[in-house]
Amino acid sequence: MPLDSPTARAAALNTRYRHHGATAVLERALSDPDVGRIALVSSFGAESVALLHLVSVMDRATPVIFIDTEMLFAETLTYQMELVERLHLSDVRIIRADRTDLFVHDNEGLLHLHDPDACCALRKTAPLERALADFDAWITGRKRYQGGQRAALDFFDVDAAGRIKVNPLAHWEARDVQDYIAENRLPRHPLVARGYPSIGCAPCTTRVGDGEEPRAGRWRGTAKQECGIHIVDGRIVRRGEVSA
Repeated sequence: MPLDSPTARAAALNTRYRHHGATAVLERALSDPDVGRIALVSSFGAESVALLHLVSVMDRATPVIFIDTEMLFAETLTYQMELVERLHLSDVRIIRADRTDLFVHDNEGLLHLHDPDACCALRKTAPLERALADFDAWITGRKRYQGGQRAALDFFDVDAAGRIKVNPLAHWEARDVQDYIAENRLPRHPLVARGYPSIGCAPCTTRVGDGEEPRAGRWRGTAKQECGIHIVDGRIVRRGEVSA
């Protein structure tokens, strides 16, 4: 591969930061001109506050992209507003699906019932692609312990459009996240205490039982594992598949 290709750059960054922690990786991403223009993409979900807080401490003017699918829990929307104020985030960009696209493809809001992949593409993936058009890289909160394709996650990888994806919390365990939230006295998403360790859209998220993996409540009863924002080799990875 060309030495200046995104894949080569991500590999070089992973080699350089293999033995570093989340803070060093995030600082690199926010300050290195080789990474370029960067934004944090956040769901303002169950664990999002940890990464949002880290970013706010380093540079609260970092662009934060929040996708409002218009099918989120009311608690998520309230939590999002509270965190923006609490962390003094100064550049939060709320994005939504194109109104014409919604009218044509999901006028009744029922697309998720018979084609959840198409619903995610309409309400999440397409709006995010438009929002990321002005950026060279983006930060995610993905972690290895979340399982599935994330089990082998590196600090840096590349999305389908050739942008660098930065995963500073890739090596954190669930306890690390909870300890960070507690130590910094950060507010928790109200649904976590009600049995939702992973929170997406309301119609496609259920409570998680004892012994289940955190994302078991996402698209329960289907093979679907990702919303389509995180793609491997140009395709959505299904539950149980392992990335190459």
